[in-house]
Amino acid sequence: MRDLGWKDRLFNITNVSLLLLISLATVFPIYYTVVLSFTDPTEYYSRPLILFPQNWTLDAYKHLLSNGLFMSSLGMSTFLATAGTAFSLIVTGGLAYALSRKRLPFRKTIMFLILLTFLFQPGLVPLYLIVRNLGLIDSAWSLILPALTSAWYVLLMKGFFDSIPDSLEEAGRIDGCNEIGVFWRIMLPLSLPALVAFGLFFAVGYWNTYFNALMFINDQTKWPLQVLLQNMLVDPSTMGGGTGGLEFRLNRQMPSETLKMAAVVIATVPIMLVYPFLQKHFAKGAMVGSVKE
Repeated sequence: MRDLGWKDRLFNITNVSLLLLISLATVFPIYYTVVLSFTDPTEYYSRPLILFPQNWTLDAYKHLLSNGLFMSSLGMSTFLATAGTAFSLIVTGGLAYALSRKRLPFRKTIMFLILLTFLFQPGLVPLYLIVRNLGLIDSAWSLILPALTSAWYVLLMKGFFDSIPDSLEEAGRIDGCNEIGVFWRIMLPLSLPALVAFGLFFAVGYWNTYFNALMFINDQTKWPLQVLLQNMLVDPSTMGGGTGGLEFRLNRQMPSETLKMAAVVIATVPIMLVYPFLQKHFAKGAMVGSVKE
């Protein structure tokens, strides 16, 4: 192996240094957010820029988790991420499986309508009018039903079901399975990696629900966590106004900055914890729709 010239060594040093700086710029805000959320209030007032606190405390988390409005928002986001993901997987998997069966009546017409929604979006005004006329304003279902499925996910799942040999379905029917039995006992177990991958996408989308909640949810007790977090970060002084409000005004007992950082950590950690448990299935699900041997 030949020795590197000075130009190559200079390039490697520059490249590594640049990547380290980019990594530091990416990791430092996350580190500072976590550290500040555990910082003792008295220490924060004495030196606002804290890289490593001398006194660690859970006061900010205790304050948040004892607040009724914050807990209701956390419960709303949890409900959206669990119930919404379950219903989305049922609708997406069932529709994709039905479309993968060539004997389905009006199969091409349904496929055309799905592709039409994929290419042309109706817009915000028709969506709001439909939700309002259905009486779903200030309801959790106004955040679930409009995002129940996606034309793109349906097409990908259909490609996955198309790749499963027809002989497996025939074997199931010989064993006495009907259409639902074939779907439940054969197709769903084989499509577990795809369901986990799409389930993760749906869960992240529901957990991070923000824009639809701004349009459809007027009652602050039904806000998802992301809407409440946005109000905390932008203008914490507006979060009071009632016995159930979040009293995040600046005071000597609990600085608003530590509360903000603790809220960011609480909003981020659940999704981060899900990834390691689903990683093995997620890697397989990334190949959804590919031809299987």
